[in-house]
Amino acid sequence: MNTLRKGEYFGETNQLVNLEGLTITDTEYTHPYVDWHYHENAYFTFLLQGNMTEGNRKETYGCSAGTLLYHHWEDPHYNIKPDIFTRGFHLELSQSWFNRFDIQKNKVEGSFNIKDPALKLLVYQMFKETKTNDLSFELAVNQLLLHLFSQLTHQKESADRKPVWVGQINEILHESFTESLNLTELSKTLNIHPIHLSRDFHKYFHCNLGEYLRKLKINKSMELLNSPFSLTDIALECGFADQSHFTRCFKENIGITPLKYRNLLKIH
Repeated sequence: MNTLRKGEYFGETNQLVNLEGLTITDTEYTHPYVDWHYHENAYFTFLLQGNMTEGNRKETYGCSAGTLLYHHWEDPHYNIKPDIFTRGFHLELSQSWFNRFDIQKNKVEGSFNIKDPALKLLVYQMFKETKTNDLSFELAVNQLLLHLFSQLTHQKESADRKPVWVGQINEILHESFTESLNLTELSKTLNIHPIHLSRDFHKYFHCNLGEYLRKLKINKSMELLNSPFSLTDIALECGFADQSHFTRCFKENIGITPLKYRNLLKIH
């Protein structure tokens, strides 16, 4: 089985940044099929543009723009890419990075698809930081990455203790976030009291219901910023009231406007 060393991916790398224990790459995937392989380091893959299929020993993922995957070190997988432009952003973590921040890398094992919109937004922010050439870039990326790992570890540890309604509401919100949702109707669907839902939602999602819905909308807009759609069309497609509301929420979550982010995507 092919083993890829630090910073190696099947494609053409547009940008490579080496920090202390952390390697960041922006890569265009060029291979229609990549046979079973693994990487010597743990890493995150964030699909910026295009589509691909990835399979590991447990499951297969259909990946579109906005998909965030985690791969443990030496965890085998394969990839299939259609004949379209596909681009990935990678954060590769060596053992020295885990040692530096006193993190046990076995706390988070295997390969899995991360669907939490808040965690995806952290990676969007890291991508933005790599394009700004700011002096505080390394500090900002490591802070965001540590926050990401903290949340992942917490979610893994508490997964078995979550009540059934948490998974149910997460599924409903992911499917219906562009629609007008009502707290009373949600409570009836989940068969729990509105006060109980309102009180405990923050416990499991680390924000209120409205904030979580806005994060889902922002994540959807990130996918569409790769398209020729206007910002007004994207705002309406994602369930925002208008473009100004979209721009305000986007900047609150990402730190820059949608137009500036769209321009960052053009940088290779």
